[in-house]
Amino acid sequence: MAEYDLTPVNVPKVKTRFRTIRTAIPVPASLPIFEELRRSEPRSMAGQPPIIWHKADNFTVHDKWGNRWIDWSSGVLITNAGHGRKEIAAAVKKLADRPLLATYVFVHEDRATLARMLREISPDANNYQVFLLSTGSEATENCIKLAKTYALQQYGPHKKYLVSFHNAFHGRTMGAQLAAGNERPKAWMVDRDRTFVQVPFPDGYKNKDTSFELFLHSLTEQGIKPGDIAGVMSEAYQGVGPDFLPVEYARELATFCRKHDIVLIMDEVQSGFGRTGKMFCFEHYGIQPDLIACGKGITSSLPLSAVIGRKEIMGLYAPGSMTSTHSASPLAVAAAINNLKIIKEERLVERAARLGKIFCPELQRIQQKHALALGCFQGKGLVAGIQVVKPGTREPDPAMAQKINVACFQKGLLMFAPVGVAGECLKVCPPLTISEPALRESLAVFEEAVNEVLGC
Repeated sequence: MAEYDLTPVNVPKVKTRFRTIRTAIPVPASLPIFEELRRSEPRSMAGQPPIIWHKADNFTVHDKWGNRWIDWSSGVLITNAGHGRKEIAAAVKKLADRPLLATYVFVHEDRATLARMLREISPDANNYQVFLLSTGSEATENCIKLAKTYALQQYGPHKKYLVSFHNAFHGRTMGAQLAAGNERPKAWMVDRDRTFVQVPFPDGYKNKDTSFELFLHSLTEQGIKPGDIAGVMSEAYQGVGPDFLPVEYARELATFCRKHDIVLIMDEVQSGFGRTGKMFCFEHYGIQPDLIACGKGITSSLPLSAVIGRKEIMGLYAPGSMTSTHSASPLAVAAAINNLKIIKEERLVERAARLGKIFCPELQRIQQKHALALGCFQGKGLVAGIQVVKPGTREPDPAMAQKINVACFQKGLLMFAPVGVAGECLKVCPPLTISEPALRESLAVFEEAVNEVLGC
């Protein structure tokens, strides 16, 4: 990921119902803040468009110099219920005023409420339990741990492999990176746990073969027998796309895991809580995972994650032996309870599905208009991605992707930095609360930026 140029550019002023650009971009007065961060932080933190967030409301983000952007990032797929929800802020303030700020794993009443709420949206409320954590990486790490523990206790040390997919992203901690599908994030490890293996992901673009036979063939090539696999972990959609599993492939995978008593893990950290037009993305496939990793949109605000899984797997560890310092932090739990209430009461899952019927076709139209440079579109509900490639090839073009990203930023449309193997994917994911007029305006801005950068 390339750093952004901090040289202020005098861009055309913007004043619409949902966007305002009043200054040069980036704002000249903001540069001392970026300079202080350059001195104080590692450069790894300098990877996003140069905006100083001052406040965020519903689907807009403001700086303190009067600029306002329509947000196509949702933070990073966090604010499903919109930024700055008063219901969430009020619940957090109520606890802060009580005060109740930290509890470790001592019980507070809201913990029981949230655990029940999450259990009730699981595939089987009578047979699933909930383990609350802080980050998505913690959730995926615990899924790996539970899958391997189950296999070890039930079958012995030969059932040890954790299978994941090429191009996968499951977090930045060690186990999560071992399960990652790209080599670059793992290079620092040098020697690795060889029980972590990857197989091709059937995205249909980077990998044209979407048959389940490829999964089986890849395992055979690596000398891995089905009876030796502890778990299979897949993002419900791969975040570098988003790339979705073909429905039939997902169902064959679930059948394979059941046949060989392999723990099937769906990583819903990005995709859960209505983002794709279903509460969980795996519901599009008609499958029932054994473990579900959750995070991001679980609160629309504060750090919280969860593992939701089958009782017999979740109960493998004795009291006190599987905990986390900020498990069920009172403030984050209060935020999650109110977030889930908003998602239900405002029918945001259904809203994402409905608005997706505007969002996805329009983005696909724009992609097809520039098909030589915009190589692939994928989307569902209110998450989508466009792969930017060197014209007429499938070779990633991260420099061009960033130019489009910057052009949008200068016009009042905010996305996070391009993602993907080389930083070539324009990932778009507005809050599920975005209004239809704002959605249409933002699509027009995106098309205008693409036309300017690529030529029309």
